[in-house]
Amino acid sequence: MSELVIRDLQVAVEDTPILKGVDLTVRSGETHAIMGPNGSGKSTLAYSIAGHPKYTVTGGTVTLDGEDVLAMTVDERARAGLFLAMQYPVEVPGVSVSNFLRTAATAVRGEAPKLRTWVKEVNGTMAALEMDKAFAERNVNEGFSGGEKKRHEILQLELLKPKIAILDETDSGLDVDALRVVSAGVNRVREQGVGTLLITHYTRILRYIEPEFVHVFFDGRIVESGGKDLADQLEAEGYARFGVNETASA
Repeated sequence: MSELVIRDLQVAVEDTPILKGVDLTVRSGETHAIMGPNGSGKSTLAYSIAGHPKYTVTGGTVTLDGEDVLAMTVDERARAGLFLAMQYPVEVPGVSVSNFLRTAATAVRGEAPKLRTWVKEVNGTMAALEMDKAFAERNVNEGFSGGEKKRHEILQLELLKPKIAILDETDSGLDVDALRVVSAGVNRVREQGVGTLLITHYTRILRYIEPEFVHVFFDGRIVESGGKDLADQLEAEGYARFGVNETASA
């Protein structure tokens, strides 16, 4: 069983403290939902774990199966089994989806997947995500709709099979059909033992992906934790009791 352990994580951006002591443990097969108002530090947590250079870790530890994640380069974190689905995926002109996916799989697995079995694997996963085969020949994220970007991220997730997946605002910009398909992909990898840290502003996606744990983020900390009932409470009441006039439902 894999385990991502975050202890007293403190992070700053240009000398401004954003995370102020985060403690969280995510194990294989578990789904943790991180909720909270805008500006509370949810995305900072995701990018800090992934190793984005904009975020400076000023204290605390992050380990994956006992190994120091913060001492790893970005590519080492990916090879160790961490996966980040970004809220705003970047375009990669001139690189096809098929080449991108095979290159990523080669880097993570340590060897190139055999072409015949790889094509079968990609096509099967794309079919499950209701993606046309022609999608594989498009340039990465170039001209993609919001739904296509998110499906592409979940396609990567299913093919790379990480130990821990961090999904930042995966429901952002999705219509109901795309949300259903993307959520089904996340549920499939959970059944395969992937631990998931699902960062979201709204409860909508939690109707499709039911978390075992819900954590409320506020002012750079986890201020409350519970089960699915906590998400239901947030949907009914919003974040008012934390001093924020924002809704948690959409």
